[in-house]
Amino acid sequence: QEQLLESGGGLVQAGGSLRLSCAASGRTFTFSTYGVGWFRQALGKEREFVTALRLSSGTSYADSVQGRFTISIDNAKTTVFLQMNSLKPEDTAVYYCAARPISWGSGWTGPPSEYPYWGQGTQVTVSS
Repeated sequence: QEQLLESGGGLVQAGGSLRLSCAASGRTFTFSTYGVGWFRQALGKEREFVTALRLSSGTSYADSVQGRFTISIDNAKTTVFLQMNSLKPEDTAVYYCAARPISWGSGWTGPPSEYPYWGQGTQVTVSS
């Protein structure tokens, strides 16, 4: 059964850094054939796109995180990382990784319904 497991959230001061991980598990579930997106949902707000990576066509970033966040993948194509630098209080949210088949084409920036597989989420809190 395909699963996504996030880790790495926590509490950090403004200006600090965190690195989130998203590991794929399942016999055929690798990021060679699935692209990955990170979304976040702040309290009382809708889930929003943060970044996406697909080996076939590269990366995308939301304007709000461009230049501060970096998405990357390990050599085994089973774990995706989200490096978050220069964190701001407005980055506080539950962060979710999600996956969709690369063959599905466009839709990498959302809406969330474009992604059939989701992790459980990890809390990121940035204090001012």
